[in-house]
Amino acid sequence: MPYFDAASSAPLHPVARQALQAALDEGWADPARLYREGRRARMLLDAARETAAAAVGCRPDELVFTSSGTRALHAGIAGAMAGRRRVGGHLVVSAVEHSAVLHAAEGFAATEVPVARTGAVDPAAFGAALRDDTALACLQSANHEVGTEQPVAEVAAVCRTAGVPLLVDAAQSLAWGPVDGGWSLLAASAHKWGGPAGVGLLVVRKGVRFSSQGPADERESGRAPGFENIPAIVAAAASLRAVRDEASAESARLRGLVDRIRNRVPELVPDVEVVGDPVRRLPHLVTFSCLYVDGETVLHELDRAGFSVSSGSSCTSSTLTPSHVLRAMGVLSEGNVRVSLPLGTTEAEVDRFLEVLPGVVADVRRRLDAPAPAVPAVPSLAPGSLVVDSLGKRCPIPVIELAKVIGDVPVGGTVTVLSDDEAARLDIPAWCEMRDQEYVGEQPAERGTAYVVRRCG
Repeated sequence: MPYFDAASSAPLHPVARQALQAALDEGWADPARLYREGRRARMLLDAARETAAAAVGCRPDELVFTSSGTRALHAGIAGAMAGRRRVGGHLVVSAVEHSAVLHAAEGFAATEVPVARTGAVDPAAFGAALRDDTALACLQSANHEVGTEQPVAEVAAVCRTAGVPLLVDAAQSLAWGPVDGGWSLLAASAHKWGGPAGVGLLVVRKGVRFSSQGPADERESGRAPGFENIPAIVAAAASLRAVRDEASAESARLRGLVDRIRNRVPELVPDVEVVGDPVRRLPHLVTFSCLYVDGETVLHELDRAGFSVSSGSSCTSSTLTPSHVLRAMGVLSEGNVRVSLPLGTTEAEVDRFLEVLPGVVADVRRRLDAPAPAVPAVPSLAPGSLVVDSLGKRCPIPVIELAKVIGDVPVGGTVTVLSDDEAARLDIPAWCEMRDQEYVGEQPAERGTAYVVRRCG
């Protein structure tokens, strides 16, 4: 069964499995002790730290191991904000950061920098958000939902000029190479690159003001309390080195497979929007949204067909609200499918996915009584309007009902969709852009919101 969700968690790398089994026999003792077993454990821990630091591009004494990537982000943000509390309590983040960053930002006065439709920030806009009281800025190296790579080096230069440290969430990109630019802090998670779950890393450059929060602890420079899980740490470092050795060849190979998906899906499935930057992106990840279907239903049908993919963000797919990443980008959120290929994915597996997907989407649309692909309209000068009551109905139903009646009004006429589903605020404008219709705007209604669309053709 092909597993196409490496962005959530990559399969355990064979090197990680071997290193973990070996370290279970050698690295079980307390590395703080001076007897033989403790010294052996300390040697394994120090070697793992040096390996990880070489992959990151930092000094070993700048890197500590944490219990997860989320814990690394939370500790990094809290420590940097506390270390620079005399500067102020302002934090700058991009609107598409991982939820772990956005949740941590809730405790501070935070500014979210908007992104373009590709999902990338504008370095100038990021710099404009920095203030005299900005203590820290956060930017991911690449997005976890759509794969867009961020201009980290450019943003880091802007932050350095302003005297603001930049924390980079490198969870999705570290397997493919070090993060360029003059960043100040960095966090990552081992299970994203094929290491075991439960290991993260936090890097704090020398000279960065940092004050660890919580009770003091003598381990990991006081920045990650608790007994180190040395077998898992050894496996994480070994697998990071292994995937880096394979990165050049695998990056080129997987990029070719992803290009095939990006090009073929719109040809095979009508009314699809491929999202994310087409060039500046991770090599193994592609995301697309299908009109008139529910992403979770597509996910389950693909699972039944033997393919493991995700829909939107795995951190938000259990909610009824649109992905904050897709919302910030202003792209279609309904019917969202994320495909992230692990190392070793074959061409045959991708071809089989492209064979199965059109039928899955067509079946789901049929069940929802979705409209057929649009045909060119006959121009008319007669005005007209319709109101579609979709209150109490979840997307994609409001968009499906809009698509069914847009042809009933003349060119220049309007359709007003009443909806109380938050996703409609994103999906109706996205539908208009995909179908070359004019989105007039929204206004409050007695219940929900009224979305007005003008027929252009």
